[in-house]
Amino acid sequence: MKTQVVIVGAGPSGLLLGQLLGRAGIDTVILERSTREHVLGRIRAGVLERGTVRLLEEAGCADRLHREGQIHHGVELAFDNERLRLDLAALTGGAHVTVYGQTEVTRDLMEARAAAGWPTVFEAADVRIEDAATTRPRVSFEQEGVRHEVACDFVAACDGYHGVGRRSVPAEALRTFERVYPFGWLGLLADAPPAAEELVYANHPRGFALASMRSATRSRYYVQVSLDERVEDWSDDRFYRELRARLPADLAAAVTPSPSIEKSIAPLRSFVAEPMRFGRLFLAGDAAHIVPPTGAKGLNLALGDVHYLTEGFVAHYREGSDAELDAYSARALARVWKAERFSWWMTSVLHRFPDMDAFAQRMQRAEFDHLTAVPSAAVNLAENYVGLPF
Repeated sequence: MKTQVVIVGAGPSGLLLGQLLGRAGIDTVILERSTREHVLGRIRAGVLERGTVRLLEEAGCADRLHREGQIHHGVELAFDNERLRLDLAALTGGAHVTVYGQTEVTRDLMEARAAAGWPTVFEAADVRIEDAATTRPRVSFEQEGVRHEVACDFVAACDGYHGVGRRSVPAEALRTFERVYPFGWLGLLADAPPAAEELVYANHPRGFALASMRSATRSRYYVQVSLDERVEDWSDDRFYRELRARLPADLAAAVTPSPSIEKSIAPLRSFVAEPMRFGRLFLAGDAAHIVPPTGAKGLNLALGDVHYLTEGFVAHYREGSDAELDAYSARALARVWKAERFSWWMTSVLHRFPDMDAFAQRMQRAEFDHLTAVPSAAVNLAENYVGLPF
């Protein structure tokens, strides 16, 4: 088998890259270790930046998003019982975010690829990336006991933090940066009207809480928990009691306790691998960087990488120029570190850390008061939340 670009990973970043390259006339093969059903069953965040929506439009995969997605012109922060609404549109000159589940983004991209007839190999086991440092990289995989090999010009690793992509880069060729946070998010998904029309991030002495949604009839809530907590120890009733205790009183009263569809605990970390290229192997999304979910940047940051990669591959095949590919890592990392800073800041301001003293708590309060009193501080938060340009 031979193609121009092998994409490892059929999550939203790999699928979007395949869609954009396919529309540009560039051949791709996507290899995915899981089943199609497993990929579509992943529950992930769904706050889309303006740039992400534009990329999905360019891919021809935004029709359902525009029909079903919820446009949010604001976001709220709460400190104990005080609520501060940031008018994103007013603070950024008209920008907004769109709430549309990552699972739905993946479904739209997957269906578009299938309709175009471009190949995706699911249940591709034991994927190996070889000769990435040469001009003739190869990717092999096993399926139904048979070993297959794909010759290609380039490999794009969009296969997540635990994928083969980053592991295929020699350790001495990478430098990694990491911050592991001493808590996680316990999330609950339920078919119930959201407690608020926009997302509310809450700082409370008992810990962080987030009131979010996936649609007008499906709510997504989170509470900060210690890393030694177990999902099975959290009944729905216990979760809702803890959530309500951490939200402002009026918002807590609006929460509609409903049976959970899904419940899970996600640890929080910040991680970056540099550079994001090794020979003809390019890292994108979680393969190269992780952000805590507090800033809603994970999916958006991954699709920003796809934008830069697409520009590079198109320039290579259409113009014979590798200038964009050579600049990929530096361009992507410049945006990655800005998103890492914002996500780290949001996490630091909104969560209760195990070793927090009275001084640290007062500093969190000062950050909240600063946003309330200083317009430029609110503008800075809003511009980062709706997404920095790429």
